[in-house]
Amino acid sequence: MFVDERIVTLFKRNAHRTITYWSVFFSFGLCIAFLGPTILDLRCQTNSTLSQITWVFFSQQFCLLIGSSVGGVFKKTLFSALSALFVSAVIISVIFAIIPLCHNVLVLATAMAVSGMAMGIIDTIANIQLVTLYQKDSAVFLQALHFFIGFGALVSPLIADPFLSETGCGNHTGNGTEIMHHFRSMLRNSPIAEHGINQSHLTHEGGEEDSNVSYAFWIMALINLPVPIAVLFLMYREQLIPCCPSGTPRLLDKDELAMENQQGAEGPDAEEHGAGGHGDIFSCCQNDNLRGLPVSFFMIHILGGMVLFMTDGIVGAYAGFVYTYGVAPPISLPHKTAGYLASIFWATITAGRLLSIPLSYRFKPVKLLMFNLAGAIVTMSMLLIFYTSSTFLFVGTGLCGLFLSSIFPCMLAYTEDILDYQGCATSVLVTSAGMGEMVMQVLVGSIIQTEGSYSFLLCGMVIGCMGFILFIALLLFHRMHRNYLTGTSKKSAMVEESTAEQNGPAKPEQKETVSS
Repeated sequence: MFVDERIVTLFKRNAHRTITYWSVFFSFGLCIAFLGPTILDLRCQTNSTLSQITWVFFSQQFCLLIGSSVGGVFKKTLFSALSALFVSAVIISVIFAIIPLCHNVLVLATAMAVSGMAMGIIDTIANIQLVTLYQKDSAVFLQALHFFIGFGALVSPLIADPFLSETGCGNHTGNGTEIMHHFRSMLRNSPIAEHGINQSHLTHEGGEEDSNVSYAFWIMALINLPVPIAVLFLMYREQLIPCCPSGTPRLLDKDELAMENQQGAEGPDAEEHGAGGHGDIFSCCQNDNLRGLPVSFFMIHILGGMVLFMTDGIVGAYAGFVYTYGVAPPISLPHKTAGYLASIFWATITAGRLLSIPLSYRFKPVKLLMFNLAGAIVTMSMLLIFYTSSTFLFVGTGLCGLFLSSIFPCMLAYTEDILDYQGCATSVLVTSAGMGEMVMQVLVGSIIQTEGSYSFLLCGMVIGCMGFILFIALLLFHRMHRNYLTGTSKKSAMVEESTAEQNGPAKPEQKETVSS
């Protein structure tokens, strides 16, 4: 078979939990990608400028980062983890239902911040729970988890598009109309709000067009509603709801029973040792178990996070500004044609994550990381060389999405495997990725604004090379950490041998005494 029977047995045993976490991440992808296309309609709804409304979305991204940082605090028990997922999913549905009622930009910013906090908690908990559930076999299931983010991000613009107004708040003249159309086309195909383009000079002139964007948010709330229901049902199946009677546990089949006995033979300390290290960043820094560990242990956390800071930063910046690059000289694509670039980028990310599911079973995460990082750099180099070719821009956008698609789940599986599922790798990586996506988008946007559109590809190339250098450094510290573990195990073996030698001569004397 293409998939090992052990992997299939693992999935069957944990199918309900796994599918629930996947569905939560599909909702997560819908929420992230849904906000970008509606930014101009929300500007009209709140009577604010474009610069004000973009900072509203920045507040959502910032609170998502905070939620990712503190989300690990809920991992201590399955009850607390599922309860946090349930509450966060409910909050997201409620927030999206009340967004059409927010007619003040400050109220809208508060609503976005609350939803971002809930999404960040979901991001961290779902990753931690899957890693804890599957441990050394988690790579395949993490790839599937992040496929559902891309799938949700691909579907959500299709839901929003029919309800968006075409003319904005009013009739703009001259260059204002062109900039407004450009800004809308860019955001309609990007799941991330732009922070780097200054549009504050656009004001509301003329009459306003009636917007139906409220229906889009209400549909989003309905689509998200089955997610908390699924989490609640999982809590019921796991007998974690006190008011519900406990059901009869399901009998294990022979494959699951064999696996249960194998894990039982490893001892109860294995599970505590494997899952005990995952927490929020602040509690990790105060963990007494981290004292006396080598520098390589901490550098693996830092370098893994920095690699994802760079690569997820490229994803955010590319999805946000590829339209800007496409319509500018020397490419000068028509606005409608350039609007497909971001869609192609997210479609290939989704396809790449789907393709990585079987590949992660056949190849080790470190090999996939090396291949994907090198491929991303080569693609950016080719885009720089053929910067005047519109055809290669579409081809390069697809290749860039494919190579960047599976870096995050591969890095997560790789670092957790290095650290033997101790430490705080999941929380550090999720937080670093979110921070990189937020910071790089602002940085690249400001550089494009001052230096021109050509700097877009140059920034991507530089960031990609920095990520690759950091990955090489991560490999070196992995080797140092492996040598440290080998030396520690040898010392333990020598101590055991010396203890055995000291106890060895006593046995023959005892036998002689007995015989006499």
